[in-house]
Amino acid sequence: MADSARQQIVIQGIGVSSGITVGKVYLMGRPLERVPKYFIKESLVPQEVERFRQAVDASRRQLMGVKEEVSKREARELIHILEVHQMMLEDDMLIRETMNRIREDEVNAEWALEKVLDEIKNVFDTIDDDYLRGRKKDIHYVGERILANLLGRKIEEIGNLQEKVVVVAHDLSPADTALMARGKVLGFATDMGGKTSHTAILARSLEIPAVVGLESVTEQAQVGDTVVVDGMKGVVILNPAPEALDYYLERRKAYEVGEKQLLKLRKEPAQTLDGRPIQLLANIELIQEVPSVLEHGAEGIGLYRTEYLFMNRKDLPSEEEQLENYKVVVRKMAPYPVTIRTIDLGGDKFVSRVDIPAEMNPALGLRAIRLCLRDVPIFKAQLRAILRASAFGKLKIMFPMVCMIDEVWQARSILREAMEELKSERISFDPKVAVGIMVETPSACLLAQPLAKEVDFFSIGTNDLIQYSLAIDRQNEHVAYLYQPLHPSILKMIQMVVQAGEKQGIPVGICGEMAGEEAVFPLLLGLGLKEFSMNALSIPRIKRLVRSISLAEMEKLAQEALSLSSHTEVDAFTKSALKAAGIPEEIL
Repeated sequence: MADSARQQIVIQGIGVSSGITVGKVYLMGRPLERVPKYFIKESLVPQEVERFRQAVDASRRQLMGVKEEVSKREARELIHILEVHQMMLEDDMLIRETMNRIREDEVNAEWALEKVLDEIKNVFDTIDDDYLRGRKKDIHYVGERILANLLGRKIEEIGNLQEKVVVVAHDLSPADTALMARGKVLGFATDMGGKTSHTAILARSLEIPAVVGLESVTEQAQVGDTVVVDGMKGVVILNPAPEALDYYLERRKAYEVGEKQLLKLRKEPAQTLDGRPIQLLANIELIQEVPSVLEHGAEGIGLYRTEYLFMNRKDLPSEEEQLENYKVVVRKMAPYPVTIRTIDLGGDKFVSRVDIPAEMNPALGLRAIRLCLRDVPIFKAQLRAILRASAFGKLKIMFPMVCMIDEVWQARSILREAMEELKSERISFDPKVAVGIMVETPSACLLAQPLAKEVDFFSIGTNDLIQYSLAIDRQNEHVAYLYQPLHPSILKMIQMVVQAGEKQGIPVGICGEMAGEEAVFPLLLGLGLKEFSMNALSIPRIKRLVRSISLAEMEKLAQEALSLSSHTEVDAFTKSALKAAGIPEEIL
């Protein structure tokens, strides 16, 4: 299988979807080579403009076909991304300017389009707003499609693949990822991307191994190369040597056997050796993830991130559109509960129709509940949609990034207004819907006791809690080493929140990345947490772990860990104690 004519190349990236796959490279997404420039006679200018129009029309038809295919898959969120691309095909800045360039410079359409694309991209590079700057990718996708049609080149859609391949690309467009189907795409590797990119999200929902952020994989890969994608360790190997190939084939076999064994636990209770039940829930962003949630044995959705509905589009989702999304999830998950988090926009997530000012530090600025309390009509429309969905199953509402009790009072006041409106309109909803908050700031931890009197539940969001508590940007490679989940201050804040919940009699869960980490989970269990929400793929492993440990022993472990002074001490002590308790070393 390996290509002996070429040397093995190992590239480290970011593993975003677990599993190991081995297959042949299907290379896509390389930019088209620069087009030649040639001048045309004045008499042929109208003909050249018409040729450009025909390429735009062809692109429009292609996108319509992709959209029709996506619409069959209950992928409403992705349809809006495609609609943005369709709107760009009507955009004066792109289409009219290209035609003007053809007429004024009397040049071929390919050259005129490329020059206009370069100018637009340069404009986007000067914009401070991250969301708008990110739209440069959309311009790129649309421009490359028109250019390919001008050059008469066939545009390969992932949905039309005839054989099983590993997709290698600079980046994948929303249209590409939307059409990925199990069976044909074995996995993918991209130069661009991060753990929260749309490609990563869909890879997890489709359960295919994926590594992103490889920077140069498209430069080093060739069509037909054998490639290994290790989505757990974030490693891609091109042209693996025979011994490396054998090693990964064995690991893939062991992984697949292990996954099948783990899935047998789907209907088994998540219960410790000493008989204490633990609730294992799933985090989702897209409707398409619900089948995976059920397949992996989740007892509900502990975090439905709703901001994806608001992103990658020009308009805001209507109340009715939101209702349809929430209703689908609630119905499919019945009788299990679904916790819907209100929009957490701002920070690194923007939507064009929401007026978010440019800020020096967006993570500490106008975002999440702060933004909702400022833009009440947007907030109320979402609350009305969530309340209406509560008539179709067990549903909870959760407010993100609460820092002070006043925010809870204001949010609940708006919620009551929404309830009164629905009552007057005679629209059904659950008047006793549970309302909770995400505890993800140090101030919320310190105010946990009074906050517990105002809400029905807590869910600890450790991703931001760690970032804000340790004063680090987890996206900054220079300080990423400081992102330590086992830092004693984090453990003490978690304990503080759990104790406040217990005193008030409200449940306390956790929905950050820590929840699904096997090496950290026993410590969280020992701190008193009983509800854990995580990526669906992590649930079987965590359930196996739960069924192999004693809660009483983990409580002792946690108390000793709380007496330590550094994350290195906590890490070493925890690994040693769990190893002594018989936990396999490979998961620590």
